Amino acid sequence: MSGRFAPSPTGPLHLGNLRTALAAWLAARSSGRGFLVRMEDLDRVTSSPLHEQAQLEDLTQLGLDWDGPVVRQSERFDRYRAALTRLDEAGLVYPCYCTRREIRSEIEAAASAPHGLAADGAYPGTCRDLSAGQRAERTAAGRRPALRLRAEGERIVFRDDLVGTVEGLVDDVVLARSDGVPAYNLAVVVDDAVQGVTQVVRGDDLLSSTPRQVHLQRLLGLPTPSYLHVPLVLGPDGARLAKRHGAVTLAELTVGLGRAERDRRVATILSALAVSLGVLDDGEVVEPGELDGLIDRFDVVRLPRAPLAWSELAALLA
Repeated sequence: MSGRFAPSPTGPLHLGNLRTALAAWLAARSSGRGFLVRMEDLDRVTSSPLHEQAQLEDLTQLGLDWDGPVVRQSERFDRYRAALTRLDEAGLVYPCYCTRREIRSEIEAAASAPHGLAADGAYPGTCRDLSAGQRAERTAAGRRPALRLRAEGERIVFRDDLVGTVEGLVDDVVLARSDGVPAYNLAVVVDDAVQGVTQVVRGDDLLSSTPRQVHLQRLLGLPTPSYLHVPLVLGPDGARLAKRHGAVTLAELTVGLGRAERDRRVATILSALAVSLGVLDDGEVVEPGELDGLIDRFDVVRLPRAPLAWSELAALLA
């Protein structure tokens, strides 16, 4: 039984990412689970070993450790393709020739229609019922299809340890891109099962994708882990914290500091993240090497239910 942190190595981790990593580590360790790190590097064009190394160094600086080697999705395509074959043999896969622009245009055209329980950006089903002739026509025109799940609008209900009962409709999610790269939702479901992940703690921006993953787990006969979606850190503009918001990474916040000053700054950052998760009182300081002392203080009841504004985090960092 394990929890996990699974970043994409496409850039540096910002404080919002590191806060989620800390929450995942505390949740796993406090429940007696192992803790894994998995690199979701499906896209080798945007992923980089240099970013991976920097991310792992940031986790280590904050005192986070993990069990076993780091797993990379780029090395596990055979597992995802085997799962895709199982779904295809069950008649649950179809080719989709739509471009992203076409899908976006169709979604925008239907923006006034009620979406109900459907996830934002839910696929409208354009290619679901194409005839063999229509598919052949698109193939002849040079269109390479992605592969989608025939979900039939399945309604999924699951329980989130922080949010409570969540209900959503599953759209025809992409299982493999047009270039043959397995898609995120399929890969994460396969990996969590193979790695024995029984607890998933992540940002609540992924809450709407969870019904898709639960549905895939059920179709493939895989176990469903417990879920805990943590509210995000928001930038000064109210949008999800990102690189464009300025100095928001560990490297940027410690640049130019000497060793002793840098260590103090890292402890301040770690302590601010811990306070924001309810495992440390304001004014308390924890060093990276003392992180084990917070394990018994982790309690879902104390986790915030609202997003963390950058101004609030900045005040803790001051």
